[in-house]
Amino acid sequence: MIPVRILGTASVLPGPAVSTAELCARVGRDASEVERKTGIHTRHFAPPGTKAAEVAAQALRDALRAAALEPTALRRILCVSSMGGDVTTPATANRVAAALGLSGSCDAMDLSNACMGFLSAFDLAARSVATGLGPVGIVSVELLSRTTTPESPRPYLVLGDAAAAAVLGTGRAGEGVLGVALGNNGTLPPDVVLENPIATGKLERMHFLTPSQAMTRVALDALVGAAHAALDAAGVAMRDVEWVLTHQPNGRMLEAILDALGVAPERSVRVVDTVGSVGSASLGTSLDRLLRTRPVKPGHRILLVGVGAGVAHGAVLYRVGE
Repeated sequence: MIPVRILGTASVLPGPAVSTAELCARVGRDASEVERKTGIHTRHFAPPGTKAAEVAAQALRDALRAAALEPTALRRILCVSSMGGDVTTPATANRVAAALGLSGSCDAMDLSNACMGFLSAFDLAARSVATGLGPVGIVSVELLSRTTTPESPRPYLVLGDAAAAAVLGTGRAGEGVLGVALGNNGTLPPDVVLENPIATGKLERMHFLTPSQAMTRVALDALVGAAHAALDAAGVAMRDVEWVLTHQPNGRMLEAILDALGVAPERSVRVVDTVGSVGSASLGTSLDRLLRTRPVKPGHRILLVGVGAGVAHGAVLYRVGE
């Protein structure tokens, strides 16, 4: 076990809700058909000029408030984004720390691992805390609307903007991470790609390169394998896990994931219908919703399962303390 405690969480939707009907009107698609296929009714687009660091700082500030901690208590900040943040260098995490008024009191770094980023950061934060470097603030910020255009309807109709944060600190007896399984399969053909404009010399957008059925099949295999590997490491059966949170790229895939895991919808939290596909912020948003809106009790186990481009995949089993 990795002794760590989730001290506080938060999530932010940085802009007004945009309906699927509104976007479908721009691209000439039938809104009812798109909603049926994606399960997404609304998503949020940040207003022009919004900085990723500003949104991330708001989410982390709210998580610190939930944890009853001042920003100066943090020893490390991990800022996660799959769309590059505000600048290529220095790390956007530096600007997040600055927005929180921090100067020389902790380190701050960026982490990128596609939609798996929040879970990767959670694992790194837990291990930091366990070795004495804590509390750690994790914040995932995605302004994915900046990476899409109506000319590419597939990403345009599903991606949205969001941020989610968690603060991890020292665990008490019996609480913490019970099992972890992390991996990737970069040998597979690229599935979702956002090229580096410095390398290509042009403005780049998000591209979905794999047919949706093939993408779903590969993702399901990776995700289910990771979930069972983490459970096996902890010696826990899926039926004994109270809450299961997964990456939510769309509603249909969320349902397929839960079905493949043998998990009833009541044991999860659905967010994709109102926030869209928000990359690495998906798991953090559902974790925040779970802890704020469901009867999570001491001793309950929460299985976090993620998958992303790469094919990055993993699972973390966490037990709630008193």
